[in-house]
Amino acid sequence: MTDAQWSPGPRAGDADEFLPVLDIVEPVRQRRLTVFFRLLLLIPHAVVLLFLEIAAFFTGVFGWFAALALARLPGPVYRFLAQVLAYRTRVGASAMLLIDSYPPFTLAQPSHHPVRIDVRPTRLNRLAVFFRLVLVIPAAIVRGLAMSGWSVLAVLWWLITLILGRLPRPLFEATAATLRYETRVSAYFSLLSPAYPKGLFGEDALSVPPGQPRTATRPLVMSTAGKALLVLFLVLGLIGGVTTSVTRSSPDGSGYSMRP
Repeated sequence: MTDAQWSPGPRAGDADEFLPVLDIVEPVRQRRLTVFFRLLLLIPHAVVLLFLEIAAFFTGVFGWFAALALARLPGPVYRFLAQVLAYRTRVGASAMLLIDSYPPFTLAQPSHHPVRIDVRPTRLNRLAVFFRLVLVIPAAIVRGLAMSGWSVLAVLWWLITLILGRLPRPLFEATAATLRYETRVSAYFSLLSPAYPKGLFGEDALSVPPGQPRTATRPLVMSTAGKALLVLFLVLGLIGGVTTSVTRSSPDGSGYSMRP
C-alpha cells in the first residue's frame, strides 16, 4: 500500500463518504532513550519539512486553479501533496509519542513503517473548491484547539511516556484522534479529499467491514477516558486561545488595561 491509495476510478460514495484513514501500529513499548531525546532527534525532519511545505504551498496553489478547471487534482500534483501529507503525519506521530520508529527521509511509503495514511483521488465539486478556504475554517478551529490543548501538557505526556515506556491507552487514543483529525483537515484543505473532516471522537468497531485491515486506529474506537482527555485538549486549547487574545488586546501587552 502506498501513501495515497489509488483506486481505478471514483466509486459510489467515495467522494462524499470516504475519509482519509490514519493507520498506526501501536508499539508495545518505547525505548526511553529515544523518548528522552525525541524532539532533538526530529530536528533534521523539521528542516526537511520546512522546504517540503514551501514546495507544497506553491503546488497547492497551482492545484487549486487546476481543480477549478478539471474538477480534480492532476495526478502528479495529487501524488506530491499526498506524499507530503504522509511525511508530515509520520513526523507528527513520532513527535506526539505515538510510535517509537524513527521516520525515514523519504516521500515514498516505507514498507514496514508503523504509520501510513489512506487517501483516494475522486472528483471534486468546483464550488466547494472555490470556497475551500472559507469552508475549512470551522474544522481548522477545532484542529487548532485540539493540537494546542495537547501541546499545553506536552511535557506531562513526555514524562508519562518516559516513566512508563509507553503511552497509556486512553492517552494514545486521544493523541491519535488529534493527529488523525489534523491529517483529515490538511487533506481537505489540500483538495486531497472532498469529505469534510469529522470523526474527532472516533467511531464504533463496526465501521470497518469484516475482512478489512484493522490497526490500533482503524477503526479508532475510543474509551470514555480517551474521549475525556480529548475534551480536555479542546478546553485547554480554548483557554489558551482566549488568554492569548486578551493579552494581545491590552495596550501594554500585559493583559490589563488601565483606563481613566
